[in-house]
Amino acid sequence: MTDLSRVYRTDTVETSALDGIHLDIARREFVAIMGPSGCGKSTLLNIIGMLDSPTSGSYLFDGQEIATLGETALSDLRKSAIGFIFQSFNLVDELTVRENIELALLYHNIPASRRREQVDAVMDKVGIAHRARHRPSQLSGGQQQRVAVARAVVGEPKLILADEPTGNLDTAHGDEVMRMLRTLNEEGATIAMVTHSPAHAAYAGRTVDMLDGRVLVQTRRAA
Repeated sequence: MTDLSRVYRTDTVETSALDGIHLDIARREFVAIMGPSGCGKSTLLNIIGMLDSPTSGSYLFDGQEIATLGETALSDLRKSAIGFIFQSFNLVDELTVRENIELALLYHNIPASRRREQVDAVMDKVGIAHRARHRPSQLSGGQQQRVAVARAVVGEPKLILADEPTGNLDTAHGDEVMRMLRTLNEEGATIAMVTHSPAHAAYAGRTVDMLDGRVLVQTRRAA
């Protein structure tokens, strides 16, 4: 991202959510984005995830300028290249664990047998295979977030975006999810995560601190 800004306008008010952001995320990197409420963290994550568009500036994803893409191409890229993990899990109550995870593969034109193999593998990886036939309402918060993580990674996306992934969890389950994300990163996943927790930001290799729509400082941790 180069000199990226996002301004929201109404008839009477203009609000600057992001102001001249410069940010690069390398492949296989784990970045934590921190700052007080209203500083632009979620807006930044939404633009990275192509759910929102910058007002000005440049955003390249895997070398491609996002502003040049039409809505269909943008949607296809988002579905194929990005996995999302939300604070509120966003699971479908009427579907089983297996079906919730498989949802992420239905846009990829993958044969059913191959989808089953990928879902089985990712359920084993996050330790939720024994709950494959359960519905979200039958799971704990930590188990629901494991399903959400599995859904995000089952399609092997180029980038995983996590928006306060431990916000609805107690300390033990939050730490559990963070250890899972760190393991995924060690296995090659690229992750950008918004968090309010310094302890959870410490799992990342780099912390980006924001204030008033700007990047204040970036801190890398020793390997």
